[in-house]
Amino acid sequence: MIEKIQSLLQWIFLRVENLFNRAFGDRINPYYHLGAITFFLFWVVAGSGLYLYVFFETGITDAYASVVNISEKQWWLGGILRSVHRYASDAMVLTMGLHMLRYFAFNRYRGFRWFSWITGIVLIVMVYASGINGYMLPWDKLAQYVTVTSFEWLDWLPIFDGALMRNFLYSDHVGGRLFTLLSFMHIGLPLIVLMIMWVHVQRVPKARTTPPRPIVWGLLASLLVLSVAVPVHSQGGISDLSQAVASIELDWFLLPLFPLISQWPMGWVWALLVGLGLLAALQPWLPLKLRRNPAKEVHQVVVHGQGVRAQFRVRPGETILDAGLGAGVGLDYECRNGACGRCICMVEQGTYEHRSYQLSALSDEQKARGMALMCCAIPREDMAIGVELLSTDPGHRVKEHSASVAKMARLSPDVMHVVLRLPVGEPALDFAAGQYINIVLANGERRAYSFANRPGVSNDIELHIRHMPNGRFTTQVFESMKEGDFLRFEGPLGSFTLRDGHGPILFVAGATGFAPIKSIVEDAFARGVQRSMRLYWGVRHPQDLYMLDLCEQWQREHDNFSVVPVVSEPAEGDGWQGRTGLVHEAMLADFPDLSGHEVYLCGSVRMVESAVPAFIDQGLSEGACFSDAFVPAAGAPVVTS
Repeated sequence: MIEKIQSLLQWIFLRVENLFNRAFGDRINPYYHLGAITFFLFWVVAGSGLYLYVFFETGITDAYASVVNISEKQWWLGGILRSVHRYASDAMVLTMGLHMLRYFAFNRYRGFRWFSWITGIVLIVMVYASGINGYMLPWDKLAQYVTVTSFEWLDWLPIFDGALMRNFLYSDHVGGRLFTLLSFMHIGLPLIVLMIMWVHVQRVPKARTTPPRPIVWGLLASLLVLSVAVPVHSQGGISDLSQAVASIELDWFLLPLFPLISQWPMGWVWALLVGLGLLAALQPWLPLKLRRNPAKEVHQVVVHGQGVRAQFRVRPGETILDAGLGAGVGLDYECRNGACGRCICMVEQGTYEHRSYQLSALSDEQKARGMALMCCAIPREDMAIGVELLSTDPGHRVKEHSASVAKMARLSPDVMHVVLRLPVGEPALDFAAGQYINIVLANGERRAYSFANRPGVSNDIELHIRHMPNGRFTTQVFESMKEGDFLRFEGPLGSFTLRDGHGPILFVAGATGFAPIKSIVEDAFARGVQRSMRLYWGVRHPQDLYMLDLCEQWQREHDNFSVVPVVSEPAEGDGWQGRTGLVHEAMLADFPDLSGHEVYLCGSVRMVESAVPAFIDQGLSEGACFSDAFVPAAGAPVVTS
């Protein structure tokens, strides 16, 4: 039954999150920052509450009058902050509930996570206690109802046995001492909430307690607009204990229990709350299973990338990413929720359970190639994985840069030559020929493009960008982007680089897969590499060979280089007299025995998946085949070796 509920909730969350990803991008999708948003809302509640407390007076008549003065005479600040205080408290309850429900839906509360789950339940209880206590302070009709109903409910417990309600039999029984106590509670309870929040995140590696700035400004703007449009006021005048409260408007976020307290027997309400609390608290251990589960054992994960190797333990139910970050390994990540694709890895050994994720982060083609998202993969046995970016420095992250568009020129009808220029005074980017950068879009999405120029020449970055139908970024490049525009990018990234060796080199490029090959070849010429190099460049139509003249120039100037253009879909009248068919098949026809060669292959996933097995069948060593497969709008290129 629980699994069916979780499956339904997962289905709902994934589709709602996908809508938010399309609207805002995964980087500022609020569903991926619910915990951080809750922290931020707490500080909004605390800050606005401190200001209100400066003008609040304790006393049976002073309390009501002081709150009314704040709301009416100081409406331009105190009144707005009172409303912000109320709405931020409601929003905090909402984000906490969604956060807890999401972790339940995706089964992220078992194993070592039981601690965060239990402290989360305690945190929700304390937030409700603090919120209910806050509604007692204005001493209007709503405060009377909340106070009397709360104390009646507590009085049902044998420990009090009616002692609390004796304070409310007559109005003169309520004095300044009670308000001093209530005020002290409204300071003490939030401090306890803050302490529990701190404890709650202690077992979460690299826990984020501050949401991205766009979310911060969006929340503040929303709270201010709501506070001005629908200001909060006291209800029904000053409290009068000689008369029962007849009509009030409840805050259904913080006071949903009170109608039940008013209508049900007190014992039933206590039974409902205690029962639901126990059921929620026991979830990490339900249902009880006596069979041995390999996913409940501690496993070892070996990860390597960019010449760095690390090994760490993964606890039962823990993802590879959480375990690596907890062990101090510098893994690349962003959303931690299976949406951005930055934590993608190549699984080389071992089996794992893969939690739900967005298809935009991991395509079916990538998954079929043995790739996984570290934030969603839970090992079932010892594993070995490869990643693009790895550092033993836990604080290491991919550096983000800003550059201006210095030049744009069409190389063919659907390929644009874009030159990015770093700011004056900033050193040239230290990259290796064959690497790539991630263009960061306004909504946080990323598009990967390889360097088309060799390193060490200038601080310019050359890209070959092919127009993709309905592509968010490529449409911008071809229709609206102009020289002088600024772009943000991350990099350098990737390991598709020329290895040291002595054997002949064969390059196979599909369409704009020529870009990293161009960078590698020009760098090899500059470094004086004398190994034999032959480039097979495959395109659909002759006009797609947008830099064939340059390749033929290389061929004339360098005895160790040659180029073989291949057109797969020649048309009558285009005058093509060269090789036709699939580019990798042309190479196979020329080299029946590939032993002793190195092959560098860059193009679509389909081309790579077709070519690599054929190369190996024809004698190529698996350790001598290097590929860079691009998946449109699905994160980083897939690099294998």
